[in-house]
Amino acid sequence: MSLPILREDALSSLGDGFSLRICLPWIRSLPVWSLTAIELHIDDEPVDVTAVMIGDRRVAPSVLAFERGWWFLQDRLRLEGRRVLAPGGHEVDLAFGLYVPYLEAGGDGPLSLPFRAHRTLTLDAPVTRTVARDVA
Repeated sequence: MSLPILREDALSSLGDGFSLRICLPWIRSLPVWSLTAIELHIDDEPVDVTAVMIGDRRVAPSVLAFERGWWFLQDRLRLEGRRVLAPGGHEVDLAFGLYVPYLEAGGDGPLSLPFRAHRTLTLDAPVTRTVARDVA
């Protein structure tokens, strides 16, 4: 059984783009820096993730390696992009890697695992009842 990455309310509109809130698909909390190699397609088109929200700070994905915060199991990490999406359903395909710092993978460093999620999401779907919050 895999843990869900994209919940039905994950995709929302921003004034100049969109937000995609993703769940941690791992059995334990991980440092934010463990997120790598984000690739996002919406409706079969590649989309640049321009920012990752850490609390009220926008952080470029390229500098996540320097973040000290934690991605807790119950939290969702918010990715942002500058493409305005039309109302309705969108095919979302997300791929990324996670470093697991406490598991060694030979002499090359920590274990790195690939993850992929594909789901049809409705833009601005009602928020489901949840205890999740955004990574702070």
